[in-house]
Amino acid sequence: MNNFKKIVFLTGTRADFGKIKSLISILDVQSNFEVFVFVTGMHLQKEYGYTLIEIERCNFKNIHTFENHTHETTMDLTLAKTIEGLSSYCKEFNPDLIIVHGDRVETLAGAIVGSLNNILVAHIEGGELSGTVDELIRHSVSKLSHIHFVSNEDAAKRLLQMGEIQDSIFTIGSPDIDIMFSEDLPNIEVVKEYYEIPFDNFGIVMFHPITTEANEMQNYAQHFVNTLLSDNHNYVVIFPNNDLGSQLIINEYQKFKDNSRFRVFPSLRFEYFLSLLKNSQFIIGNSSAGIREAPYYGIPIINIGTRQQNRAIHANIINVGYDEKSISDALKSIDTHQVKPSNNDFGNGNSAALFLDFLKNGAIWSLNHQKQFRDL
Repeated sequence: MNNFKKIVFLTGTRADFGKIKSLISILDVQSNFEVFVFVTGMHLQKEYGYTLIEIERCNFKNIHTFENHTHETTMDLTLAKTIEGLSSYCKEFNPDLIIVHGDRVETLAGAIVGSLNNILVAHIEGGELSGTVDELIRHSVSKLSHIHFVSNEDAAKRLLQMGEIQDSIFTIGSPDIDIMFSEDLPNIEVVKEYYEIPFDNFGIVMFHPITTEANEMQNYAQHFVNTLLSDNHNYVVIFPNNDLGSQLIINEYQKFKDNSRFRVFPSLRFEYFLSLLKNSQFIIGNSSAGIREAPYYGIPIINIGTRQQNRAIHANIINVGYDEKSISDALKSIDTHQVKPSNNDFGNGNSAALFLDFLKNGAIWSLNHQKQFRDL
């Protein structure tokens, strides 16, 4: 590889930062890479915990912030504003590579800016299934990206089906697995003290809006919250992401106020969240944490509704509808529900090392900026 390369990582949510944190960290200390972190989206919103603080704690050399929306704006306007901000930033620093993750509108903005400005784009965790509008965004990002760092061979095969070339696909696993089994995870007692969580036993609640079902979110949130209030478990509740409908869920969460069985947080530090998850009785809601992280820890999962439909699932997850009876029945059985830890086909915890090895390989940097479609 000739000279050093300028690389921009884009992060818009606490979830995608948890995925790419180990990748940023391993590159930021390399002498032949200059790393920039473009921070936008939920990270800058106080009502969602202002998680820019967590990024700043990492002491990365180059952090840039850009406010792409003030609240629950429509996704198309958020996309447009993010494109404008990132484009100006890239014109100033002329990166060699933009790295994006997943299926958010910020991700799509990064891919558009790169592909239309002759900058290589690398997509983390493309080729996966989501079951909602997120899937459309994820596949669109893949088609706009030149390099694909995928979680498993199933995702790699889907990218080949989409006409991507074999030489552009690199399997590294899911990068958050690196952190999940790190020896640096905080002790559960430290986490409980830090967040003032008094429970010996608790479930974790993570319930996000579904953009394609926005008209029903009010009812979904009411049913969900009413069921939890009628239950007898203790709960650590984490705010949803900031998609259309999130405020409806947050409004319903006000019913937990002054109830001793609930501790509600806008956000949690990623490592602290993992420690809580690892020591929880179960996780309930519709978060990808129930598909990815929970099975590795052997934690029971109650998955509600359609948001994780078609995701790669090898764990015995309890899937239920949005009605109160279905959720209540699952909660009544969860204490005796047995699961086995699953490797779940998302890697072995060495994603960052594989990622670095691939980027040091000159083959990536010689990939044609003009993409080619390959027929099967």
